[in-house]
Amino acid sequence: MSDGDLISELYAGCFRRLVVQVYAVTGDLNEAQEAVQEAFTRALVAPGRFAGLENPEAWLRRFAVNWARSRFRRRRIYDGLLRRIGAPPAVADHSPEHLALLAALRALPEGQRHALALHYLVDLPVDEVAATLGVTSGTVKSRLSRGRVALAALLADTDATETGRIDVGS
Repeated sequence: MSDGDLISELYAGCFRRLVVQVYAVTGDLNEAQEAVQEAFTRALVAPGRFAGLENPEAWLRRFAVNWARSRFRRRRIYDGLLRRIGAPPAVADHSPEHLALLAALRALPEGQRHALALHYLVDLPVDEVAATLGVTSGTVKSRLSRGRVALAALLADTDATETGRIDVGS
């Protein structure tokens, strides 16, 4: 049996059982599912080493529980920090303009979307955007320029559709 087959069999045989066990620890079904999925993902990273374990299900359980506990600790620290400094302003703007902007951003190619978000929404200078994305400043400037043009076109199409008018020959 190959290492991948072992992991597939374990997944089929013990995923639900592990989720129930981790759920008992976390009290959150989504968190439990995510923790068990993360455990299987780690097993897939090094299937040969995983196949050599005496009790792979025990390793998966231990990993999932530890992962969930670590996330809980980080979340508790973050929540405490938010309480001390005050919660950040709500970002859930459901105005038609905001929803149109989000839809237009999702329609852009990934590179343009990331550059626009980091530069305009996170307010990073071009050099920091380049460092964050691992590209040159020239690439960021190009993506920003192309992204602005594409975004303007997408938003103009949205405006035309919403108002019932069609722009002909801009």
